[in-house]
Amino acid sequence: MSAVPAYFDRIRIVLSRTSHPANIGAAARAMKTMGLRRLVLVSPNLMATPQTPEPPVFRPERAGEFVLPEESFALASGAADVLERAQVVADVAEAVADTVLACALTSRRRELSAPLHTPRRLTPELLAAAQAGQEVALVFGNETFGLSIDEVRCCNRLLTINGNPDYFSLNLAQAVQVVCYELFSQTDADLRRLQPDAAPATAEQVAGMVAHLEETLHEMDFFRRRNAERMMRRLHVLFQRAQPESEDIDLLRGIFRTVQQRTGTDK
Repeated sequence: MSAVPAYFDRIRIVLSRTSHPANIGAAARAMKTMGLRRLVLVSPNLMATPQTPEPPVFRPERAGEFVLPEESFALASGAADVLERAQVVADVAEAVADTVLACALTSRRRELSAPLHTPRRLTPELLAAAQAGQEVALVFGNETFGLSIDEVRCCNRLLTINGNPDYFSLNLAQAVQVVCYELFSQTDADLRRLQPDAAPATAEQVAGMVAHLEETLHEMDFFRRRNAERMMRRLHVLFQRAQPESEDIDLLRGIFRTVQQRTGTDK
């Protein structure tokens, strides 16, 4: 069973006027890591880089023909499918036209009266909207200039990632990762897939191990001038409280056998 809820397909990431080819690929990787697959590119304005000396030019009248360079796919690292399925449009208005909630990501003060939300605070509303069958968009601006005032006006929520006021410099893909993580973390996804299979020790196994320990300690003459019964009772309670697994019991008994062999008392 997938840990990614089906309603995540109603949440899209919108990247407007992105300039670095690698950032698009890294953003796709960040998305897929958190279960999001819908990427919309608005008027990509790709710069020349050592890996992409001649970047493709976006033409609004032929938006559907725009093809990302190999550099973007290289940085996607396994999320090439997100890039291959990406929608390319001419403006933010088109990217969010069918959405009910569109969140403009900003790190600047703006001349807008809309309240500013953090991802943690706004995420419950976004998830509830998606669960109700509504379309949701998270809109990120250009790496250098962010979103224009007109692009922000296309959105009905303002979202910001709070950070160090003396130094706040998130890369575009890092910002996408933070927001996507917050969305995924609030789905209460089942984490059992990350936990190893456990085989709790039975009461009989714990008692047998404690008896083996007592035998070993007796043979080492450990209980000289000590209350053996009281000590073993406390050790038994200790091991019961620890809730060991069968593998733990086997490990401890292997240690006891080695000690007995070294002292010449193994039977």
